[in-house]
Amino acid sequence: MSRISIVIPMYNEARHIARTLLAAQLAADAAGIECELIVVDNGSQDQGPEIARQFGAQVLELPGLLIGALRNRGAALASGEWLAFIDADIEMPENWLKLLTDLEGGGPADVIGLDLHTPAQAPWYADAWQRRTSRPATEPLQRVQWLPSSNLLMDRRWFDKVGGFNETLRTGEDKELTMRLADAGARLLAVNESVALHWGYEGSWREWMGKEMWRQGSHLELLRTHGPSLRLLRFPLLSIAAWLIDFLAISALFDGFPHHAAMMMQLTVLPALALSLRQSAKHRDVLLTLQLWGLHWVRLHLAGAAFILNLCQWNVRRPARG
Repeated sequence: MSRISIVIPMYNEARHIARTLLAAQLAADAAGIECELIVVDNGSQDQGPEIARQFGAQVLELPGLLIGALRNRGAALASGEWLAFIDADIEMPENWLKLLTDLEGGGPADVIGLDLHTPAQAPWYADAWQRRTSRPATEPLQRVQWLPSSNLLMDRRWFDKVGGFNETLRTGEDKELTMRLADAGARLLAVNESVALHWGYEGSWREWMGKEMWRQGSHLELLRTHGPSLRLLRFPLLSIAAWLIDFLAISALFDGFPHHAAMMMQLTVLPALALSLRQSAKHRDVLLTLQLWGLHWVRLHLAGAAFILNLCQWNVRRPARG
């Protein structure tokens, strides 16, 4: 059986890195695959690097780099024919690397990403937000155009063919990479037969909003690097429209037209409702629809602010942590 190199970027993940490394090694043992663990640390101030070494991982300490550069440095050190990229707060299932059998045999995909779930103790908003991208168990496999996943599994030749991750992006580097892989002819597959657990869920509203503000700042960078497309423009345009309607509603209120203002405010909830219905319909869960409706309304306004700030070349600073 071939050798796999698992690259894990990290920043202050002492709470999770032992679980992540142990689960990855157990998956390799279950599949009978020789496994190389590479942790690329971005200047952690906790015990994460020491813990990683205790679990047999090679640790590169490279503070100050962006997330794509961290992943690329790990891949440059890797000696495996297969590459996997997982975040430091992700617990992979034991049967994860058995998917390599299909990849080696030229199966239905060239790049694979597993759906994520949150642990049972996650707050409702973190759980709902994670479920928006997951699919019901009745849809175990789905061909996709990109993988917004915190876990990727591929033949190293595909990674080398597209030149690895974009090192200029603060976030969204996994989406951008997989879009280039799809453009190069790779078949991308989202898998729900087994799922990974995301232990780095948002534990507070402040953390959720901060992460979304940071993530949404990547849209302009993706447009600059990948070129304009409806796929990338759709959400930023929706968010700017929400801000514009809010502005018109406030203007109508101050101009003495309260009925017009009320009608405008009703319009602001429609894009969020459309997004929530599209993402929750497959789950047939009314509560999830309502939860996502509120979360998307907040996210649309955060995205509009992040997009405008990015246009003004203001960046949300956050260490690359995977």
